[in-house]
Amino acid sequence: MNYQSINLQEKLTKFSVHWAPRIIAQMNDYHFKLVKVQGEFVWHDHTETDEVFLVIKGQMEIQFRNGKVQLYEGEMFVVPKGLEHKPVAESECHILLVEPAGTVNTGGAVSEKTAANDVWIFSTVQMREKTSHKVHSR
Repeated sequence: MNYQSINLQEKLTKFSVHWAPRIIAQMNDYHFKLVKVQGEFVWHDHTETDEVFLVIKGQMEIQFRNGKVQLYEGEMFVVPKGLEHKPVAESECHILLVEPAGTVNTGGAVSEKTAANDVWIFSTVQMREKTSHKVHSR
């Protein structure tokens, strides 16, 4: 097994699209997703799960129907399951989301910002290991 850390900054250079989460790791049934956000997202909720927002760079706001929370670099917030929310970032902000595998970014709401699900960013080593694993598992 090849032990290799995951460099968040390097992974963030691999994409530029806003509001399109990219999976960088999995722990049990949870995905760690990097996202670049800017502007307003859509009102949505996740009826089956909480959602963790961790700001890596920049700042953002998560709006709720009865209030809001401001997040700055190095800060995180857990949105409880079922709570309708709308992320907003005036300038580009980089965040890490932690949520169960298969979670759609817009929850039950369908919009132009609904992203393809389960999109991974692999390193060269991870790609070799995945390919090698598939060959050996047949």
